[in-house]
Amino acid sequence: MIKEARQHRFVLPEGAADLLLIRHGETQAAVRGQSFPMVEGQGDPALRPEGEAQALAVAERLKREPIRGIWVTTMRRTQQTAAPLAEALGLEPRTERDLREVHLGDWDGGEYRFRASENDPAFIRAREGHEWGEIPGAETTAELHARVRRGLLRVAADHPNELVAVVVHGGVVGAAMALATGAAPFAFNGAANGSISRLVIHQERMIVRGFNDVSHL
Repeated sequence: MIKEARQHRFVLPEGAADLLLIRHGETQAAVRGQSFPMVEGQGDPALRPEGEAQALAVAERLKREPIRGIWVTTMRRTQQTAAPLAEALGLEPRTERDLREVHLGDWDGGEYRFRASENDPAFIRAREGHEWGEIPGAETTAELHARVRRGLLRVAADHPNELVAVVVHGGVVGAAMALATGAAPFAFNGAANGSISRLVIHQERMIVRGFNDVSHL
């Protein structure tokens, strides 16, 4: 008979992947009338100096962790953010296309930032209804969540019992946290540039272990 029972301590399930979701560093500012460079129809700005400093801080924070893989997206801001950590760990980043940022349709390339700052009616509808599809030509929230889930499960399947760094985007961090918790789709939007969130994936179950850690910044 058990005479003493201590409080539960989280233990990584056998075969689970432990994902550190890192939001890329701050990127170049949007300039009125000028589009960002594009990749597959989506804005592809580079990091600004502040973002480069955030990438270095992430590397300093994580370089002693037992990370066994680094993943990025097709967008250079994730690749640039991952570069200092990859160099410190001697790892070659791999690419998961389904973890790219939400496709913003007619507002991609930088226009979204101006529309958001001006409280465009479509932006307000998107925010209040948790629906990216309110933006003209954008993918829907359901479409975003479906591909983010696919991408996360593929990464996890390659790393059973391993810690992995996954450098992604703010919309993807928000989608991942909502998928894992069942929260409203936009509840976790707004993770800081250079922040670290933690998601454990066991088979198809997702467990949130941390969100928006910025103690290294």
